[in-house]
Amino acid sequence: MNIFNQNEFDIRFEWGMKGVEVLAPISDVIIIVDVLSFSTCVDIATGNGALVYPYRWKDESAAVYATQIGGAVAGKRENPESGYSLSPSSLITIPTNTKLVLPSPNGATLSLATGKVTTICGCLRNARAIANYSQTAGTRIAVIAAGELWPDSSLRPCFEDLIAAGAIISFPQGSLSPESKAALSVFSAYDNLYEEIRRCSSGKELLARGFENDVKIASEFNVSLNVPLLTEGAYRPAGFLI
Repeated sequence: MNIFNQNEFDIRFEWGMKGVEVLAPISDVIIIVDVLSFSTCVDIATGNGALVYPYRWKDESAAVYATQIGGAVAGKRENPESGYSLSPSSLITIPTNTKLVLPSPNGATLSLATGKVTTICGCLRNARAIANYSQTAGTRIAVIAAGELWPDSSLRPCFEDLIAAGAIISFPQGSLSPESKAALSVFSAYDNLYEEIRRCSSGKELLARGFENDVKIASEFNVSLNVPLLTEGAYRPAGFLI
């Protein structure tokens, strides 16, 4: 038995790529949480009826791939060539049926590593819908907080992903691992999500770069009924469940 896989519990919680590697083989569904900004971008884009193709970060073939599928590739947040980027604000009016290739060092990278297990993308905006849909896919649910990377590529656990994971965990029925309970307790400790996220390290970074509106959008709680489901290489709207 792998003592790190929380197999005794229905709802499990872990961080980053190692979390995916350990929990994917013994889970019915994996929920990828990367609040600032991949998961929020995916919710907004697929909520508009677009398809989001997670892609490797800093891979020059992304543009070629986007051309092959008749889509657009998201560019840099400060200067997106296509008009789209990892800024949720850039996707508010994305048209239905747009094929968006979305490279990301965290959420996209983890999405590409889940294998054949049912994979959905969750954030604060769609926490309840994600939790409810996950229980239609099975009883063994793994919530993976993406976190960020330090300059040496080691994992930096992030407040915003922890609190969003706790928000999702607050809804499903089933036994919670201690790790899941810890995430839930963090979420339960805060009332003003926007104020706390804007003051955490990742929030302050975006504010310093001039993207306060992205923090506001990502901090909205249960405003979306959209469930982005990874199917045939792209996140697509799976349905609208309360």
